[in-house]
Amino acid sequence: MSFQLKGPVLEGALVRLEPLEHRHAADLAVAAEEDRGTYEFTWVPRANEVGAYIDAQLSRAATGRLAPYAQVSRASGRAVGATSFWEPRCWLTDDQLDAVEVGFTWLARSAQGTGVNAESKLLLFRHAFEEWGVSRLDLKTDARNTRSRAAIAATGAHFEGVLRNWSRSWAPGEDGRLRDSAIYSITAGEWPKCKVRLEGRLARALAP
Repeated sequence: MSFQLKGPVLEGALVRLEPLEHRHAADLAVAAEEDRGTYEFTWVPRANEVGAYIDAQLSRAATGRLAPYAQVSRASGRAVGATSFWEPRCWLTDDQLDAVEVGFTWLARSAQGTGVNAESKLLLFRHAFEEWGVSRLDLKTDARNTRSRAAIAATGAHFEGVLRNWSRSWAPGEDGRLRDSAIYSITAGEWPKCKVRLEGRLARALAP
């Protein structure tokens, strides 16, 4: 496969998605420790692990299979979480991206419910469908993660089912174990309706 994931800066009203670098480490260390009660099934580093976390993501990026981002609050200028494009698939030709995943997503507790997640998804999805021309975008999460599943469903993504023992577990204390993954997708034909839905959520978040 010749296609290599390289995510550009994506700018919104509430959030700016910047390619992840070590300059984001200090902010992410603070963000990750605000309140860890929502990270039960998600890979979120502790403050002292952020450097290694960024190294791991940049190593994946070097393979061309991951484009990691820091989610930077426009209001504060501080990184408040992370997200990524992941798992590019070129089925018809080697240089045309047909499908991609959005994942490795987490937000500081203070950024949750503010519209940042909705706008980040809008920026990522729009780039995938309108710039890369993908036919499919997918998202997955631990099948037990009801909070994450609700957030994914709120984007308008279609639930496809649960794949058993599909990937490693990121839950604390479950190293070396596999998890069941809930799979969601959006196709190119569904994107216009999904876009309107996300734009509506963002408009409500921006309303005075």
